[in-house]
Amino acid sequence: MDQLLGTQINPATIVVFFALAVLSFLSVTVSVYKVFQFARMGVGKRARAEEILDTWLSGRGDDAMKLASDRKSVLARILQAVFSGVQAKPGETGYAEELGRQTAIIELATMTERMRLLEMVVQAAPMLGLLGTVIGMIDAFSVLSLSEGGVDPALLAGGIWTALTTTAVGLAIALVAYFFASWFESRIDRERNLIEAAISAAIYGRVDPTAKA
Repeated sequence: MDQLLGTQINPATIVVFFALAVLSFLSVTVSVYKVFQFARMGVGKRARAEEILDTWLSGRGDDAMKLASDRKSVLARILQAVFSGVQAKPGETGYAEELGRQTAIIELATMTERMRLLEMVVQAAPMLGLLGTVIGMIDAFSVLSLSEGGVDPALLAGGIWTALTTTAVGLAIALVAYFFASWFESRIDRERNLIEAAISAAIYGRVDPTAKA
């Protein structure tokens, strides 16, 4: 280990490790941001939306509007837009549906903010790890090419250490980023489906799953 620490580090290796550190910081920062953003937006608050819809479909429009006006969830804000459209133009369901869809587009656009950064980390981290592997192997083979006769294994340790470490770090960063990206995407997809169902139910009513055809 002392010999390894005493070997001169390739500047390219330093750049690779720095880039991996930046990607790691970016992944953690974006993930924490998205968690707080989803909580602030009220993503996934289905029970409250069901209460608002039940009130609306029972004919208590004013009470439903009052419940939706708290705007503490994505679905509440979209339902408020739909209710406003229905009350403004009672005979034009297309108008209310369009208001709901416009609001949904804005909400979904906000939910998908910075997701590209996580996807970039997932793709870039393994590539940087592979680059570090190549650099490490180049260093190791450079030692072999410059040596005369037997080669001290300690002289190869720096290149091998770089090759293995950068690969492991790159894969670890990519896996963590992939986990968070998949989790956020699943929540966005679920919210998108709930939005579609809520808009349809508010305008056309619910389908009774127990009803026989």
